[in-house]
Amino acid sequence: MNTTNALSRGTAGSTGRREPVRVVLAGGRGHGHWHLANLRRLAARGIVRLAGVCDVQPLEAAALTRLGRPEQGADLGELVERTAAQAVIVCTPIHTHTDLALTAAARGADVLLEKPPAPSLAEYRRLVGGLQDTGSACQIGFQSLGSHAVASVLALVEDGAIGELRGIGAAGNWVREEHYFTRAAWSGRRRLAGTDVVDGVLTNPLAHAVATALHLDGSSREQDVAEIGTELFRAHDIESDDTSCVRIRTARGTRIVVAATLCAAEAAEPYVVVHGSRGRITLWYKQDRVLLQRAGHGPEERVHGRTDLLENLLAHRADGTPLLVPPQATGAFMRVVEAVRTAADPQPVPGSLWYTVEGERSHRRVVDGVDDLVAEAAERLVSFTDLGAPWTVSARRTAAHR
Repeated sequence: MNTTNALSRGTAGSTGRREPVRVVLAGGRGHGHWHLANLRRLAARGIVRLAGVCDVQPLEAAALTRLGRPEQGADLGELVERTAAQAVIVCTPIHTHTDLALTAAARGADVLLEKPPAPSLAEYRRLVGGLQDTGSACQIGFQSLGSHAVASVLALVEDGAIGELRGIGAAGNWVREEHYFTRAAWSGRRRLAGTDVVDGVLTNPLAHAVATALHLDGSSREQDVAEIGTELFRAHDIESDDTSCVRIRTARGTRIVVAATLCAAEAAEPYVVVHGSRGRITLWYKQDRVLLQRAGHGPEERVHGRTDLLENLLAHRADGTPLLVPPQATGAFMRVVEAVRTAADPQPVPGSLWYTVEGERSHRRVVDGVDDLVAEAAERLVSFTDLGAPWTVSARRTAAHR
């Protein structure tokens, strides 16, 4: 449905238009800048009004250009009450997600909660249960699941365009400099002051690859996952993983392999590839781009549109439009988060197997050959160990000598 039309149908005022929805943004820095830009876009259309910003330090006036003069404060509950906010965007450190989402929901606000929704399965379950008690709506910020390309891929698979489903792979070759892991106290941490954070490559920066692969299998709920195996490594001096692979067997028997790194030689668009008996479908989920390759046909490529998740949440509030990413639709992803959380600490990649490159702001580390190995894992649906990646061999030798 057209969310713009849904939001424009009004019940108040002589013009027949709804009043702009009052929104509070929790976490205005870092990725919060993306949300500020989106709010600026929606405010210009009269859909929202930024009523407040919750952050430990007030945002500068320049960050709030064309957003009026919202209230600012560090106490989310107090700010929601003071502004009578109807919706809250939670874009804060991972380990604060559950408490802040429930704080907003308990005060009657609907919530757009950034991914990952929680740092553990227990916290996720507390989130889901707490939201049910409040009756407030919650949307999880997996923007890739708002892509119309996802529905297109699902339809192609259902129609038998590539024959029998053989498995799903996903690959993410990203580049991150060392300052990325020091930008905040929780960055690159598995735990902080005894609290789970789980800020790894599969659970945060490339979480969309995992969630999208699961969604394309129709396996998004917690009970849809049968088995998970992880291989976690780190080239940087951090607690969490920056080069990892996860193998998933879903309840319907599909094999899913997601390989990802923040230590690539060259940054590349992440993608999910659906393997069939008579072809394949590749989805570059950040670009909404789909490539269909099948026997007896030439390649077919198409770029799709996308529904903004905040607009979808507001349409849900206005007239009951179904949410695209309710918390229950991220249960399978949270099973992966839990597997990463409870796995042994990531193995360091030996210094002989990575090298340093000068970046724009600081150095970055590149793992030898990782770009090709990530792509090959998604292509062959096997792990780094199966491929004989040298850092996995080194890790096995280290373990054997303990």
